[in-house]
Amino acid sequence: VMGVALERSRVAEDLLDAMGRLFGPVRGGLGFAVTIVGALLAASTGIVGATVVTMGLLSLPTMLKRGYDPRLACGTISAAGTLGQIIPPSIVLILLADVLSSAYQQAQRALGIQATRAVSVGELFAGALLPGVMLVLLYLLYQAIVAWLRPAASPAIPRAGEGEGGNGRLWLRLLRVLVAPVVLIVTVLGSILAGIATPTEAAAVGAVGAIMLGALRLQPRVRPLVLAGAAAAALLAAIAGLHGPVAPAGAPGMIAAAAVVVLALAVLASLQALARAGVLGEILLGAVRISTMIYTILIGAAMFSLVFRAFGGDLIVEEALAGLPGGIAGALVTVMVVMFLLGFFLDFIEITFVVVPIVAPILFKMGVDPVWLGVLMAMNLQTSFLTPPFGFALFYLRGVA
Repeated sequence: VMGVALERSRVAEDLLDAMGRLFGPVRGGLGFAVTIVGALLAASTGIVGATVVTMGLLSLPTMLKRGYDPRLACGTISAAGTLGQIIPPSIVLILLADVLSSAYQQAQRALGIQATRAVSVGELFAGALLPGVMLVLLYLLYQAIVAWLRPAASPAIPRAGEGEGGNGRLWLRLLRVLVAPVVLIVTVLGSILAGIATPTEAAAVGAVGAIMLGALRLQPRVRPLVLAGAAAAALLAAIAGLHGPVAPAGAPGMIAAAAVVVLALAVLASLQALARAGVLGEILLGAVRISTMIYTILIGAAMFSLVFRAFGGDLIVEEALAGLPGGIAGALVTVMVVMFLLGFFLDFIEITFVVVPIVAPILFKMGVDPVWLGVLMAMNLQTSFLTPPFGFALFYLRGVA
């Protein structure tokens, strides 16, 4: 719900416009803007298709009109749109956490460890945060090198029509556009990484925040009530931090009750505003479609895994990996290469639910760290959106090019 709500509320349009004006005068600036906005959308929505389509519609015509190399422009948009697969809160990481946790516990029981340990979503989020940031920096570095070696491929765009005080207004607009999404991202990820909230609780907070942000963007009339609701949510968080999960008594309890009422009214007003704007149904339908697709594939993959193990397929794979030269490194490289090749033809969900449950327990028995393996797999699965002939990000962009 959080991702679809932010996508439907056209937050990306404001971000791209502000970032484009900021970086446009720099050689390769539009590419920088697309990559940074892709990273921000990845940390707030995590929906690859919507991100690629939105940035393709808004950025590709401008980049081509300004003389950008078509291959560089399309590659930049496609790569930036897939950052949602590695930057938390990524759907890939959430699904991998569940699959890897079961596989890790299975491996521990096979090794005779009865007090098994699970792999949490928060651990994968924390493990993937730095690699995700490094990937963004590598994208930016590549674009800077291309702009330096081939200036004609990514020319600078003169900033025009801003007049005196234009820089100040530009920074003010950028700040206004960035504050709400960044606060939402920090709240959701920070609560998970700090152990304050479970991923389910943080997802609920993110969904409510995205609904209020969408209403604020599409129906400015509800601004006072939405801002009051945001203040009430901050007050509730402060009270919870002071008193813990137990409901406080006396004046703090009355204040908390009043804040809950204000927040509920703000959410109801936001839902009504989204309904008036005609996007509430699209948000709910989009969320249901994504959830239904994932659960349908999960059921089929679970049935396949049970049959595969019943016929001893997992033992055959384990013997094959154990017999490879190089020990753990050889087995790990082989699994990564196979997953990469499968990404040419399969979606990340099929690979996650069909292949990972087979190979992960074997690698865990060999001593591979589960968080490290999860991040490696997430980085590998990201490429499935970019590799032909079934690179979905490429098809998304081609559909709007």
